[in-house]
Amino acid sequence: MDQKSLPIVQQSPSCSQPNLEQIERSGVKGRYAFVSLGCPKNLVDSEKMLGVLQQDGYQLTADVEGSDFVVINTCAFIDSARKESMSAIDQMLELKKQGKIKGVLVSGCLAERQREALLEARPEIDGLIGVFGREEISHMADRILGGIEEQRTVFRPAPIRALPDDHRVRVTPRHFAYLKISEGCDRLCTFCAIPKMRGKHASKPMPLILDEAKELIASGVRELIVVAQDTTYYGIDSHGQSQLRILLEQLDQLEGLDWIRLMYFYPMHIDQPLIDSIASAKHIVPYIDIPLQHINDTMLRRMSRRVDRSQTESLLEKLRAGIPNLVLRTTFIAGFPGETDEQFEELAEFIEKTRFERLGVFTYSLEPDTPAAKLDGHLPERIKKERRNHLMAIQQQQAFEFCDSRLSSRQDVLIDRQVDARKGIWAGRSKADAPDVDALVYVTAQPEQKVTIGSLVTCEIVGHEQYDALAVPIAEAR
Repeated sequence: MDQKSLPIVQQSPSCSQPNLEQIERSGVKGRYAFVSLGCPKNLVDSEKMLGVLQQDGYQLTADVEGSDFVVINTCAFIDSARKESMSAIDQMLELKKQGKIKGVLVSGCLAERQREALLEARPEIDGLIGVFGREEISHMADRILGGIEEQRTVFRPAPIRALPDDHRVRVTPRHFAYLKISEGCDRLCTFCAIPKMRGKHASKPMPLILDEAKELIASGVRELIVVAQDTTYYGIDSHGQSQLRILLEQLDQLEGLDWIRLMYFYPMHIDQPLIDSIASAKHIVPYIDIPLQHINDTMLRRMSRRVDRSQTESLLEKLRAGIPNLVLRTTFIAGFPGETDEQFEELAEFIEKTRFERLGVFTYSLEPDTPAAKLDGHLPERIKKERRNHLMAIQQQQAFEFCDSRLSSRQDVLIDRQVDARKGIWAGRSKADAPDVDALVYVTAQPEQKVTIGSLVTCEIVGHEQYDALAVPIAEAR
């Protein structure tokens, strides 16, 4: 992402709004802008920090140059994410140098991962806040505006239980929200640095999750998107066995909810009772995101994935058989150290055979402080990119065929935004589409059909442009 497209977080009219009148009466401490990078789990952290700052009298603004300070919640998952985070930091530090803002606070995974080394590289940064220091964001803001140069870092140990995510100021549209059910990860995949940044797996207590879900529904949420570093591990750390089925059954009973979407299913701890529960649920959509990373047994062992090809294929068969009309999303890594031509070809043939509806491919990113960095057989970037492109070419054809298979079908579409008011064109998502990572459904509606942002519309699919579907309503929006 280039610097012109930095995602400066601001609240749309459909989001939870701060009570600006109340804040003005009590006196605004300061105005700030916010940049949120990375995954949905990081976005939840951003929303929590926005809530803390709002409660403490700070006012969010979309005008960076009119703010007192900027908070950048960073990502450090792979090299491209670190470069994006550093680009955002450098852009804000340049504004500080020009006297247009007073301070720059850096939070999140890059701050947690690099710590004092980041301050040494960028001494102009006014403060670092680790992943688990987010509750102290206001104290760091007070320090900047008070001209205090000491205590420039806040790092806290990973909690035994995941931190609460209530009282957030959401930056997603009003009608959907991410519900984080745990923090950290116990998997220790050799390519991944997340456990170093976010600690061991820590499940959030179920009553707390349910309270957060009710709070989100009361604010207008129609779709809850369940996220974690490792969703299927939920409850194992606290109860000795997965509690995900019980949690999902409880969420499914909540009033006022239309869709529940499941993300980040590790391919372990998915048993038949869980599959049956998902299939019989009222609100859980037939969509599961299950990152597989590879299919060759040698590669899976080198990645320390703890599943093999036979187990993976058996699981996918059970999911397809048990959940009607299931849409599967997955991701793979191309060019992992030591991947031979034959092992890559095995992966390509598996993708051709399995026909995932949604699929992404990453080239292997060397992470210096991970076990995979020490493996032999690292491949040139050229080969990694060629392999990624080959896999995506296979997926593109399959995705277009999936689009063709849905022509003339009826699909419920959740409307996310208006595209063209004059032509009555809206953009939304079907049950097959998660926000930001999947395709869109473009709906052309007549004024009398009363389509609005956040409405759920039964549509007929009449065509597609590349990955995106084209649709017309066949019933009034609800």
